[in-house]
Amino acid sequence: MGNSANIRPSAEDIKRVKALGFLHDKNTEDCFNGRVITRNGKITADEMQAISEAARRFGSGEITMTTRLTCEVQKVPYANIEPMRAFLREHGLETGGTGAKVRPVVSCKGTTCQYGLIDTYALSMEIHERFFVGWNDQKLPHKFKIAVGGCPNNCVKPDLNDIGIVGQRVPAYDLDKCRGCKLCQIEKACPIGVSALQDGKIVHTAEQCNHCGRCVGKCPFGVVTEETRGYLMYIGGRWGKRTAMGRPLDRVFTDKDEVLTVIERALTLFRDQGQPGERFCDTVARLGFETVQNQLLAR
Repeated sequence: MGNSANIRPSAEDIKRVKALGFLHDKNTEDCFNGRVITRNGKITADEMQAISEAARRFGSGEITMTTRLTCEVQKVPYANIEPMRAFLREHGLETGGTGAKVRPVVSCKGTTCQYGLIDTYALSMEIHERFFVGWNDQKLPHKFKIAVGGCPNNCVKPDLNDIGIVGQRVPAYDLDKCRGCKLCQIEKACPIGVSALQDGKIVHTAEQCNHCGRCVGKCPFGVVTEETRGYLMYIGGRWGKRTAMGRPLDRVFTDKDEVLTVIERALTLFRDQGQPGERFCDTVARLGFETVQNQLLAR
């Protein structure tokens, strides 16, 4: 740990540095754990080296990852906070990720994952720049979390965030082309069993389909093709002391800019119509899902 005088911070000091991304370590009198912002979990090797050096110089030499994919330098003495922030700024890095504002965006590795249906890295980077950075000075009623998932596997739990985005590949079925193969490739491909042979023919239960798209193109006779590829958006999810399952908006978006527009409308609605201290799920419940959806989807 870097040299520093032992300074016992006041309650006001603890509150002030929390807004900078430094949370008091309850096991110490004067140390804090400082959150270094990543781009949805992605950092360069040079940035990682700088964070590691910051941990050696100013903290305990240990780094943890938070659930919002920030790097948290452990046990930074109060006197080292500003020197550490200055060092990180020299390397293009910043601390933060706390407070009643847009929190760091998280995404899965859908861009490179075999199941990914959308470019999660590119979309989450746009959301990061436009809303985490661009809305940094906007005071909200409470924190606001956004997650981007590449497919319905939901690895980053998009439906438990204030807004969640899930990649979609909606199949189109032409059941007249089904030849009743004994070993049906569609049935074999469906991971949740909503497409299955019944009486020698494939039956697809569309209302239970999660649009993972794994059945598309599997039938050699062309029963399943791709109808739509896009984004499903959930609103009003949360986890923590109280949990709430987000509810999907009523359509699949095919235009990325529409997704960004809906996020901006949701943030604006929350800022202007949310009550102090309530989460977005509470705002949605109080105003009514249909009312909120109508505002988000207005032409």
